[in-house]
Amino acid sequence: MQAQATFVSRADESGTHRAEQRLWREAGFTPQGSWYLRTGSGMGEVLRIANERGGYTLTDRGTLVQQRKNLELELLVTGEPTIPNQYGVIAINPKTYPYVNANGAARFVDWIVSLKGQRHIAEYKIDGQQPFFPNAKLR
Repeated sequence: MQAQATFVSRADESGTHRAEQRLWREAGFTPQGSWYLRTGSGMGEVLRIANERGGYTLTDRGTLVQQRKNLELELLVTGEPTIPNQYGVIAINPKTYPYVNANGAARFVDWIVSLKGQRHIAEYKIDGQQPFFPNAKLR
């Protein structure tokens, strides 16, 4: 990397960090040196550090939208199909964990993937910005 612009990494084996590492591999590059900051931090802290250092990072939309009013960072790339960041919902197996509210969990899963649940996700805004995009394959 010729520019050696500051890049702030979560470096925490999260999904975002794994996506970052995949992108570096695909680019045929191993990030190293003083310009590459490994924080071991959550996304909010990484955004704060990138902001303070005038650096770059890979982030999820939800955290960026949540933190946006405290940042001077500019969004450079969005909607890139090679780096989706999907959330999922899975009910815990009551045979493995008999103390869970299996009926409540099943009802929540059914609701979150329903037309109504997906509409609520789509309509949710933070400072007028949509942080999440519903994508459940509805029946």
